[in-house]
Amino acid sequence: MNTSLKVLLLTSLAMLFFAANSLLNRVALSETQIDPASFTLLRIASGALFLWLILSMQSGINPRFITRTGHWPSAAALFIYAAGFSFAYESLTAATGALLLFAAVQITLMTAGWCRGERLTPVQLAGFALALGGLVVLLLPGVSAPAWDGAILMVIAGVSWGFYTLLGKGSSTPLQTTSGNFLRAVPLAMLCWFLAGDMRFDGAGILYAVLSGAIASGIGYAIWYQVLPSLTAMTAATIQLSVPVLAALGGVFFLSEAVSFRLMMASAAILGGIAIVLRYKSVPRQQ
Repeated sequence: MNTSLKVLLLTSLAMLFFAANSLLNRVALSETQIDPASFTLLRIASGALFLWLILSMQSGINPRFITRTGHWPSAAALFIYAAGFSFAYESLTAATGALLLFAAVQITLMTAGWCRGERLTPVQLAGFALALGGLVVLLLPGVSAPAWDGAILMVIAGVSWGFYTLLGKGSSTPLQTTSGNFLRAVPLAMLCWFLAGDMRFDGAGILYAVLSGAIASGIGYAIWYQVLPSLTAMTAATIQLSVPVLAALGGVFFLSEAVSFRLMMASAAILGGIAIVLRYKSVPRQQ
């Protein structure tokens, strides 16, 4: 398979997993009894277990190697993102949370790209503006002022995901690295669970958390780590703008949310803007 096509397909698959993660979190925290700390712990622990099982079935890989992969900064960023995301949705609407999360991700990755000398061409800049404008059109109308505690937590989650993305660009063994990061994040999630002291479970909440951790997070992040070396920080920032659109479309098909003309137009703007950014390469900064 052509390398460019492979990167495109894997990147698209990763975005679908990320959108599924948003839907699973949204449904679990709004329609089941599970609390955010318990959801975070189950999500991270099931992701670690699932990735360990995958590695244990691969020939030539010793599962014990997982304990020597990954690193604590990435694990901490992964935990902060997951916990902040879950706790923020206690007080934020889905639209407000998505807007804050991905705005924080974009600012983090764009700032890192700028510091590393990446620049958008005029055409790329127009594409990014189109995509960002579509995101605003989709999420901003009707959004009330967010609660300060939830807003701050979601911004922290977005910055943490941005750092996790940047740290993953240097990985030569994405599956092992992701497994190690999840494993290292488990004790952090356990500490949060004990400190929160609000331990509520139900069958549906547990199921959503496990699906979020094992499938949407474990596999999705491993794929994302695999394609990151082929993407610039600015491209990675822009393409993640598709996740709120995909999550919104998932809400339409799986949660019976109403289809609107605004949703269709915003989706076209965001996906079209992403295509423009991916089509034209960034230019290095002149020294």
